Amino acid sequence: MALLADALKLLGLHHTAAHLDDLVALATKRRWSPTQLLEHLVSDEQQERARRSLERRLLRSRLGRFTPMDAFDWAWPKRIDRAAVEAALRLEFMAETRNLVLVAPQGLGKTMIAQNIAHQAVLAGHHVLFTTAAQLLLDLGGQESARGLARRLNYYGHRGLLVLDELGYLSYDARAADLLFQVVSRRYERKSLVLTTNLAFSDWPTIFPNAGSAIALIDRLIHHAEIIALEGESYRRRAAELTRKPSRPKPTS
Repeated sequence: MALLADALKLLGLHHTAAHLDDLVALATKRRWSPTQLLEHLVSDEQQERARRSLERRLLRSRLGRFTPMDAFDWAWPKRIDRAAVEAALRLEFMAETRNLVLVAPQGLGKTMIAQNIAHQAVLAGHHVLFTTAAQLLLDLGGQESARGLARRLNYYGHRGLLVLDELGYLSYDARAADLLFQVVSRRYERKSLVLTTNLAFSDWPTIFPNAGSAIALIDRLIHHAEIIALEGESYRRRAAELTRKPSRPKPTS
């Protein structure tokens, strides 16, 4: 049995090798034919490989923990296109290699929506990367050689789905705008991009002041894009106010 298990490992059948004793006992108990045994072995290996592949994609996505859409309060935003959001969660924009831009003030759930879209893409078998705009630009700007920069640009340019969160909270120099433009250009009409921002496109020059590529960046980004705008007050602020303990009344003199 040990020699057989080693041979199975060499063939890449690691799950079968690890559970060989149980498999033989089950086949004996149920009196499987050779065909039934092979069918069961193939099915188990496929399921295990699918599970490991999902784990790897989740790990590499850098998605981390997030709140599922079941907890999203659709009634809270004053304006939200629920049908468009649900279509995005079904990854319809990816089927057409379109981009998706979520525009909303802070605290309305655009990051939560983006995280759930990323998770659905991972479940669908896509290679996903979830990161903030600040992290991406810090990574690209920190490359010390042209070869290193080209390698990182290819990395961001070829992921099945790239999700860039929180563009607009910080301002960047012209070089950062050029780097982001290169990422968007490498993905243009090839790979989908999801981006969240708290600013309307007319305010983007404040993100990249004195950057000549800012207008070209916007044009390339929204040419094939679904734009979903949310309006309303911060949900997190409301939640904080509801959980805040009322102050004790001052005693009268």
